[in-house]
Parts: sequence; structure tokens; C-alpha cells
Amino acid sequence: MNKKLKSRLMFLSAFILLFAVEALIAIYIHDDFVRPYVGDMIVTAVVWCFARIVFPDRFRLMSLYVMIFAILVEIGQYFHYTELLGITNPILVTMMGTSFAWADIACYAVGCIITAVIDYILFRSKA
Repeated sequence: MNKKLKSRLMFLSAFILLFAVEALIAIYIHDDFVRPYVGDMIVTAVVWCFARIVFPDRFRLMSLYVMIFAILVEIGQYFHYTELLGITNPILVTMMGTSFAWADIACYAVGCIITAVIDYILFRSKA
């Protein structure tokens, strides 16, 4: 198996695992800490893993681009983009988010810092 395929499969596995964790949090946890804060940190890792499936080689600024994407999504929530786009499926609306919060952006930043550190530790010899 070539190196890129192996890397893609590793990130696909991580993506599926983290996405499942996010889904379980969304469905079963309705508290004031795990769902709003830990869930927002994990979602950046989900997006990062998905991006790494597409771009398996180390991309030093990947975590920064994930952060920019997360901020854009949060801005979309401020303008109620799910309503503007006519999205009514409750699962999809929940996944896309519905309300703007500065705390969410802070959680995304923590998640992106964690993914940047993981990226550095895992791939520092390949930079």
C-alpha cells in the first residue's frame, strides 16, 4: 500500500470515529459543557481529518484554514444561513449550527491549536 493511501485511510478512520463521537454528543448529551464546548473543539478535528483525506501530505497551515472555515460558518450562523438557504432538515440544521457565539469561536481556536500540535508531533520529521 502506498504512503498516501495509507495516510488517507488513517485520516478517514479518524474522521469516521470523530464524526460518530460528534453525532453521539448531539443526540445524547444535553448538558452545559460537553455539547457546547467539547463538541465545538472536536468539530474542528473532524473538518481537519476530512481535509487531510483530500490533502494527505503535511500542509502546515491546514489548522489555520480550518479555523478560517469555522469562523465563516459561525458568521453564517449570525446571519441565519440555514434559513437563507432554505434548509429545513433538523439533522442538517443541527450539524450546520443555528446561533452565533463568541465562545464557539474560542472553542474552534482551541480545537485548531490541538490539531496543529498533533499535526506537528505526527509529521514533524516529514516537513
